[in-house]
Amino acid sequence: MPASLPEAGRRPARLLTQNREMRQIGAWNWSLPAWAGRLPDGRTYNTCPSAGVCAQACYARHGTYTWPVVRTKHQANLMFVLDDLPGWELAMVAELGAAKFRGAWVRIHDSGDFFSDAYLQAWLHICRARPDTNFYAYSKEVDRFRRLVEPSPPPNFLWVFSYGGTQDFALNPVVDRVADVFPDEAAIAEAGWSSQEASDLLAVLGPQLVGVPANRIPAFLKRLAGRRFSELQAEVDAERTASRHRRHLRLVVNDTGLADAA
Repeated sequence: MPASLPEAGRRPARLLTQNREMRQIGAWNWSLPAWAGRLPDGRTYNTCPSAGVCAQACYARHGTYTWPVVRTKHQANLMFVLDDLPGWELAMVAELGAAKFRGAWVRIHDSGDFFSDAYLQAWLHICRARPDTNFYAYSKEVDRFRRLVEPSPPPNFLWVFSYGGTQDFALNPVVDRVADVFPDEAAIAEAGWSSQEASDLLAVLGPQLVGVPANRIPAFLKRLAGRRFSELQAEVDAERTASRHRRHLRLVVNDTGLADAA
């Protein structure tokens, strides 16, 4: 088996990969398993703790991402981070020392997210240690970025907040760079947003309102039903709020009834 695709439990010899799309724009990928699952050693994980409706229509839970060799590689990446964060940080800095990464771009997470403060801080250390490499990321960890990144971001690290998470309420498209998944390119244009379809780097280098056309997976399109991620998340949030309100009213009524009976 190639060194970059380790057996379960082994640390990967190479951390960064490059698919055809990334190669066309001079970028590399770092990947974790998407959302929640169980590692081969029995540990459970959630690499996207602020995922909302996106978890039900996530491209990284479909297709090649589910192939055993790919899943094993992503799980090995995560286990390295979980078991030895300082060692992983050193390994990433060392790998990025290769000449091919000078002036290149690294997309942090084509699946997964910044799941803890310590992990995000490790990436900030890496960015500062390799100022000749450019880094970018999509993230739904709004609060974590507000606290740890926005006060003093590395100049070579760019990010875009993506809708469809449990922290959508904290986003302000007037000041934040934001990305939303739309049903198609026509919907992006109609909303007056700018598509990143031509190059993923447009998510951080193009206009501030970033439109992402939905993956053409029938089940996912059915789930969206013509809505954007932000619209679907708003519907879910409203229903949860209404449900909590109904439960509160029932408790009040029950408490009152008990008091009257006493």
